[in-house]
Amino acid sequence: MTCSSVQVQPYLLEALEEKFTLHKLDTTTEPDKAARFLRTHRDSIRAVVGTAFVGADAELIDQLPNLEIVSSYSVGVDKIDLAKCKEKGIRVTNCPDVSTDDVADLALGLMLAVSRRLCPIDRYVRSGLWSKLDFFSKQFSGKTVGIIGPGNIGMAIAKRAEAFGCPISYFSRSQKPACINYNYCPTVVDLAANCDILVVACALTPDTRHIINRDVIDALGPEGVLVNIGRGPHVDEAELVSALLEGRLGGAGLDVFQDEPNVPEELFKLDNVVLMPHVGSATVEARKAMADLVVGNLEAHFLNKPLLTPVV
Repeated sequence: MTCSSVQVQPYLLEALEEKFTLHKLDTTTEPDKAARFLRTHRDSIRAVVGTAFVGADAELIDQLPNLEIVSSYSVGVDKIDLAKCKEKGIRVTNCPDVSTDDVADLALGLMLAVSRRLCPIDRYVRSGLWSKLDFFSKQFSGKTVGIIGPGNIGMAIAKRAEAFGCPISYFSRSQKPACINYNYCPTVVDLAANCDILVVACALTPDTRHIINRDVIDALGPEGVLVNIGRGPHVDEAELVSALLEGRLGGAGLDVFQDEPNVPEELFKLDNVVLMPHVGSATVEARKAMADLVVGNLEAHFLNKPLLTPVV
């Protein structure tokens, strides 16, 4: 049994190597090496393990005639061509739920870090500037938090924000019965205009690409804060950068970017922006649980048992 993996993480690598013959391919930084390997071993690869960064696009799928399953070491499946998988009868699994609390925790951390200016204040203290600067920041408690995508992660974020006395508003394609105590906004612009902090927590689809555009940013305004723990392409990054540089947006907490691992250099000098390297699920506990789920799905498939978390 052969499993092809891209950009594997340590816990995942260890779990996979215990069960499968593993080929580690980085199709982003080693494209030539990966292409040579695929030409040689294309017929033996029956499974692909992807991550939040690299999955299985149509080109890769077409190169693997015996591919049976793509197991994603991520909640999101935007790096997998689901239509192609359906067409070819290839199964797809992901890792939902196990990282919900960790991603929600990070979202709250970003809200607090931006509002209370934790990162620049830390730098000032380390630089010996304590006595030379005033460290005023914005209160977080009681601020209205708007959530795009009240799924498992969105609801976990709302629950945490409520503990700080924050009123919750949300946007989704329709009103959610589970959100009866929250304010529903029919458009993202309406949500942005009626909250202090806007959190992106929805799945990346063609409909949600650049869901944060200039109109939304301007509605959020010069006192507003944007937090993105979803996917980079949710945000029109050029518009975000210009709004921050021009003072049309109050601040941002970003765990994801449009062209990872590349981050717009203009953001590096801004004290009202907190930057994370896509680490929402990067806790020991979550990554171990995700690795177990990937392996469990692969074992279930090859033993002809029901998949644990089927997507396709």
